[in-house]
Amino acid sequence: MIRAIVVDDSTFMRNSLTRMLTSDPEIEVIGHAGDGFEALEKIKELNPDIITLDLEMPRMGGLEMLEKLMSTNPKPVLVISSLTYEGAEATLKALELGALDYMPKYVEGTTVFAVAQKELTEKVNALVKSPSYRILFAKMRMRAAKTNAAKADSSASASSSASPIAAAQPSAASSAKLSSLSIKAVPGQGQATYVRPHEPLPTGRPNRDIVAISVSTGGPPAVQKVLTSLPENFPACILIAQHMPAAFTGAFAKRLDSLSKITVKEAKDGDPIIPGVAYVCPGAQHISVTIKGALPQIKVSPEPTTEIYKPCANILNQSVSIMGNKVVGLTMTGMGSDGCEGTKALRAKGGYILAQSEDTCVVYGMPRAVVEAKVAHDIVDLDDIPDALIRALYK
Repeated sequence: MIRAIVVDDSTFMRNSLTRMLTSDPEIEVIGHAGDGFEALEKIKELNPDIITLDLEMPRMGGLEMLEKLMSTNPKPVLVISSLTYEGAEATLKALELGALDYMPKYVEGTTVFAVAQKELTEKVNALVKSPSYRILFAKMRMRAAKTNAAKADSSASASSSASPIAAAQPSAASSAKLSSLSIKAVPGQGQATYVRPHEPLPTGRPNRDIVAISVSTGGPPAVQKVLTSLPENFPACILIAQHMPAAFTGAFAKRLDSLSKITVKEAKDGDPIIPGVAYVCPGAQHISVTIKGALPQIKVSPEPTTEIYKPCANILNQSVSIMGNKVVGLTMTGMGSDGCEGTKALRAKGGYILAQSEDTCVVYGMPRAVVEAKVAHDIVDLDDIPDALIRALYK
């Protein structure tokens, strides 16, 4: 049974989200909170498996509460966000602080509970039951416990001069807390195969000059980590199909651009393929590559409207497969298997395929599909993806 706490200052939304969550017999709502202060108390008291979190609340808002929670007692958080530019910016900040995913509070003028019950329960199940989530949060809790133990020991040392040797040692409680958070690696198909070489990164004109990124749940902070680690002279154009509402993609691209050495833009139909530029597909659209004359250019279109996901990673990967030996395909964290069929086509045409490792994904769904289809050349930990991307361009 998954135990959830709903945090929202609106009684109406708390009741509605509770009704949505408990429609799944595997989910139990064990508590409610109307602001950040109350939420932190309830979380400490009830120890939930997951929290749904509104960001705009009185007394203590969601961002402040999230920062405190992640530094002391990390828990899985699903943000329930308003579909505004301000709401998008706040949501992206929440994901950077440690929230795992988000749901829009309003979709086409209708509150989320009226249209997204299935999506909400699926997200909660995927986030809590993911093996990689357990590893991720075990590591986060270990870091928080070490930090808190160090602070406690520092305070004890400062306040006591009677026994400097004793003050320098971790307390029994701290040691017990840390030992209880040991992490055991479980071998599996999704473990990293890529080992960062000792040789310097290659330079000069690469063999491949397009990178196609497929990503969904857990994607914004993961994509941010990759793009902000790339050098200014990154010698390829990057196309990103991130499952994200239309109201969010502009803010996402702007945020990435402000943090990265490369240029990041929300894609427009007809944009050129330029090295050192990353294009984020607008929400509710698809991104692909088409040939105009002798040169490839970006196509942005709502067609086909029949696709479940917009943007659809399969459409992106199928389109770049026509230039397969010039392309690196990267599949990152996300639910489902979108992008896998397109990645098969890309590999068959000479594309070099990378998949994010299970241990570093929020949800190991999309990369799992690629790995199990045996089309990935390398499985790569998130921290190693920038290095692996650059080297793949020269293969």
